[in-house]
Amino acid sequence: MSAGMSGERKAVLVVGGASGLGAATVRALAAAGHDVTFTYRSSPERAEALAAELARAHGEGRFQARRLDLSDRAAVEVFCETAEGEGYYGYVHNAGQSADALAAMLDQDRAEAAMQVNFWSLTRIAKALVRGMIRARAGRIVAIGSVAALQANAGNAAYAATKGALIAYCRTLAIESAKRGVTVNVIAPGFIDTEMMAPYASHRAGIERQIPLGRFAAPEEVAAVAAFLMGEGGAYVTGAVLPVDGGLTAMMGIHRS
Repeated sequence: MSAGMSGERKAVLVVGGASGLGAATVRALAAAGHDVTFTYRSSPERAEALAAELARAHGEGRFQARRLDLSDRAAVEVFCETAEGEGYYGYVHNAGQSADALAAMLDQDRAEAAMQVNFWSLTRIAKALVRGMIRARAGRIVAIGSVAALQANAGNAAYAATKGALIAYCRTLAIESAKRGVTVNVIAPGFIDTEMMAPYASHRAGIERQIPLGRFAAPEEVAAVAAFLMGEGGAYVTGAVLPVDGGLTAMMGIHRS
């Protein structure tokens, strides 16, 4: 299956692609015919195994893993200097560092650390890549947000703020770059069945009862939306925030006993 109308393979960068939703996104993009570079923070064995798996499954493609700690601003700068010249057609930003605390008890240091990973790194990498996309008059940026930025949830103030900033930035970048053929969109997942949800295992049944579809998402269901936005079908979608949440944000959330 070709990545574009002329059959050429297109290079896509997935930040945070070694496990969970990121790995599902890498697999979906590879299956759609893209060459994929993905970053990992602390699991080189898992990342290299994924790259090898993709090479076996899609022999004609190019797949590579690169280490990148989004919390390290200097490392992000060095990464961007390299990435800027590589001509990426697509960029998926998948990062989610939590900083749980009540809004009135917000710790600024912890909140700033989450903001660096979830938001500032996105802006820096987008700045590096969007120039090439604008020159090519073609590009796709997809950021993974969260329904937490759309609906308030107690204890999520800092995390929601990082994802809210991400949405505001992406919508602005979308209108600034649209005339140059670049689309920018945000996917806002609800609860996804990944390792990140492990701390909530004891609450899972109760959470699922509150989701209209009655279950967590499979990572592949969210990854499919990223692949759609990266493909030909998503060409006229830009500046959008797409909840993939089983109906969670559509619901008022008041429970009758």
